[in-house]
Amino acid sequence: MQSSVGSRAFQNARQQKRAKKQADVLLPAAVKAYREGRHQEAQALCQQILQDLPQHFAALHLLGVSERDCGRCDQAMLLLTRAVEVEPRSAEAQCNLGLALSRLGRHEEARARFERAIALQPNFPTALTHLGNALMSLFRFDEAISAHDRAIALKPDYAEAYANRGMALMFTSRNDEAGQNFDRALSLQPRLLTALFGKGVASMNLRDFDTALAALNTALAINPQAAAVLAQRGRLYQELGKFDEAEVDFDAALALEPLMEAALCGKAAVTLAKGNIALAISVINKVLAQNPKSEIAWTLLGVCAAAQGDTATAIEHYDRALAIRPNHEDAITKKIFALDFLPDTGVERLQAVRRDWWEAIGSRLERRSLGVRNIDPDRRLVVGYVSSDFRDHSAAFAFLPILRHHDRARFDILAYSCSPTKDAKTDLCRSLVDRFVDASLWSDDKLADQIQADKVDILVDLSGHSAGHRLTMFARKPAPVQVSAVGSVTGTGLAVMDYLLADPVTIPPAVRHLFAEKIYDLPSLITIEPPPPIAPSSLPMLRNGHVTFGAFNRIDKLSEPCVALWSRLMAATPGSIIVVKNHSMGDSLLRDRLIARFVAHGIAADRVICAGKTSREQHLAMFAEIDISLDPFPQNGGISTWESLQMGVPVVTKLGSGPAARAGGAIVKAVGLDAWVAEDDEGYLANALNFCSRPAELAALRAQLPAMVAHSAAGNNALYTQHVETAYRTFWQDYCRHAPIR
Repeated sequence: MQSSVGSRAFQNARQQKRAKKQADVLLPAAVKAYREGRHQEAQALCQQILQDLPQHFAALHLLGVSERDCGRCDQAMLLLTRAVEVEPRSAEAQCNLGLALSRLGRHEEARARFERAIALQPNFPTALTHLGNALMSLFRFDEAISAHDRAIALKPDYAEAYANRGMALMFTSRNDEAGQNFDRALSLQPRLLTALFGKGVASMNLRDFDTALAALNTALAINPQAAAVLAQRGRLYQELGKFDEAEVDFDAALALEPLMEAALCGKAAVTLAKGNIALAISVINKVLAQNPKSEIAWTLLGVCAAAQGDTATAIEHYDRALAIRPNHEDAITKKIFALDFLPDTGVERLQAVRRDWWEAIGSRLERRSLGVRNIDPDRRLVVGYVSSDFRDHSAAFAFLPILRHHDRARFDILAYSCSPTKDAKTDLCRSLVDRFVDASLWSDDKLADQIQADKVDILVDLSGHSAGHRLTMFARKPAPVQVSAVGSVTGTGLAVMDYLLADPVTIPPAVRHLFAEKIYDLPSLITIEPPPPIAPSSLPMLRNGHVTFGAFNRIDKLSEPCVALWSRLMAATPGSIIVVKNHSMGDSLLRDRLIARFVAHGIAADRVICAGKTSREQHLAMFAEIDISLDPFPQNGGISTWESLQMGVPVVTKLGSGPAARAGGAIVKAVGLDAWVAEDDEGYLANALNFCSRPAELAALRAQLPAMVAHSAAGNNALYTQHVETAYRTFWQDYCRHAPIR
């Protein structure tokens, strides 16, 4: 018996010895194959070793690394776990296991492995920079940057560590510094994909799109199958408004990696821009199914909800995004915009969220030093207008009259255009100013540099927190006097914004202390250019035998309380119909849901007429079929209210709490129709019913109203512009009085 056992032990020992000798031959061949990229051969050799020696550390380690490099990270994790169990003091194996865990999204476990590797080998720069990446994925950015710094201190020519440090800096919005790190990495390793990718993203964040495109194209020339790079180039095209090119890149990235989050989010955003909300939601849900903590996906889902008029749900989604990443600027901006659509939102809350933007974003940006300034209070002033809407956009209808009627003897007018979209309206804007600057591809710093070089005295923001704004540039304070006006007269919350042009109705004196800006009153918060010549029309109800209400506004302005009140009005006016006109009515999902909302309140579907996008002339001509326009709430109409009044169609409106909920009433009062402005829902309903029952008076008003508008201080463009210029002169004189003597 003992002899038999001893014999087997002897045989096992001989087999082990032969296996080890064979492993000593196979392992170098496996290493060579791995280094030459022949992974299948390297893996086969390692597996051959492990058949006889299942605990062979080097074979387990190499096989795990090769599996990881081939993208099979689950298998790699199992193999590398076995390797560190065999040799727990191998810093390299601990580090490679951490990398596999990182690629599986298990960042906390990865962090522990990297820290173990560093404990075993403190001068291990590779483990340090990988630790930095894991910490970045855990949103511990300062610690991440520190880890990369330690790696660079150990290895000053470590290109990957510079690139990784740049990535962490981007997450803290330090894009300039990030770009410097990517440049340093590329000086050491010109074909480093991580650095080229980061250079592209950082440059894009700085709006340096030419540099961004060059970096991403170079990366794709090196590796055309780099899905992450394709996704970011798609994002760049999206920023430039080239949605078809963007979609091609997103689709190419998804063909390579079907669940890539950046590509899915990009695909959803482009789909949204093209008006297909249902498809966008399905794509976003794919992202959230795999990553419930995607702040970008939650923000996009909020946009989808807002587009359907579900403001409360949109804000919930934005809050989810901000809980994940409190300084996510896109979510803060969209929440600010959405709150103006939320019923019963007080001015204090509306201004508080704007201050949140300032605290999280604007206050962290360095302010400019303005240098010596000519403080003659009566000299010709340089006024600069900043907007992304010098194009076919509703906001342009409000600022075009001012550009057209400025006194060039007293004011030098500059326009800084921040949208890549250009059309006939862009050319018109260009013709109405002394100098037109295309800043669409400029970073905030470059734009601020130009504004300072142009010696702008009064810098006017025409966007507020609406899409395409440049408030991060205004936060740098490149001009002595900064004003918010025209585009979104709701306040910015910026401590560096000096004035807000409004009126006493839009922003009553009782709430002005809540605004960051000083409020200056105009005849109305906005004016609008005269309409093209369209023949006057008679009152439709006289020939139709029923009342036709009109709502030529965005669907997201039609809040549930608004639809409920309009439904009560229609129920009280038998046979009445409502025409809802907006380009979004071309989307069957939105159109059907809107009609269903009226049906839910007892209004037959055939009484709700939906009209989509038309030419401007056709749009205005449609007022010939409208008896009375209904102002939505809490987000009132602006341009649409003016258009209705110009075409002779009066507007029923009411005064809410915030500026956006009082804008319609302010405009209607500004042309002398105070009786059409109610204080509450019951007053709104009573006013509408009262005027519906007086067709003769309504017909007379229809004939008189266009002249009333044209002769009012708010509707007379030349007179209105004089009020704006008086404001600018007042602001400048006040600045001169308080400017330090140099």
